[in-house]
Amino acid sequence: MEALAEEAGITVRTVRFYRERGLIPPPRREGRIAWYDEHHLARLRTIAALLERGHTLNGIAELADAFEKGRDVGELLGLGEPTEEQPVRLTPEELADHFAGEVTPENLVAALDLGYLGTDGDELVHISRRLLDASSTLVRKGVPLAAVLEAGQRVREHADALAELFITVMRTHTPDTTDVDIDQLRPLAKSVVEAELSMALDRRLKES
Repeated sequence: MEALAEEAGITVRTVRFYRERGLIPPPRREGRIAWYDEHHLARLRTIAALLERGHTLNGIAELADAFEKGRDVGELLGLGEPTEEQPVRLTPEELADHFAGEVTPENLVAALDLGYLGTDGDELVHISRRLLDASSTLVRKGVPLAAVLEAGQRVREHADALAELFITVMRTHTPDTTDVDIDQLRPLAKSVVEAELSMALDRRLKES
């Protein structure tokens, strides 16, 4: 513990306090010897960074609890299933920088439940660079992150319905179509959705 505290630039008493509060995981034990590793050091540095950004220890403890309960990256990304999206690895403090003041335990749990975030060791993994950029842009424009996540859930439901509709139409009218054939038509499906959304926005803006 002394070596860990020295490397992190804090006192042994502080490390012990963080351990008692559940802010860092327990060490690996061999008999009476406790072994701390780079994951504990990374967590201590994360705590320090979040404290500098104004988070309280209670808030950090809640974030750590949500972090520990999150789905791992393999589950999040479907263990190698094909995707056009580029995942983004983030430390907790980098996530806080993307959504200044909005990374609350409630929002983190919502993002984990929605599948936007997963965990990989001491890192978070966002499932999509495009969704991360869009979400952070909306927050910078003044939209609360909770509202962005709620809207994301509704968009997910509509997107699932559209994907199901497209696949059903193809399999009903072209029964010999394989999954590979359907995947090759992905750009066509995206073009239809993009065009319809663009026209829907035009109609809404004219009505307002």
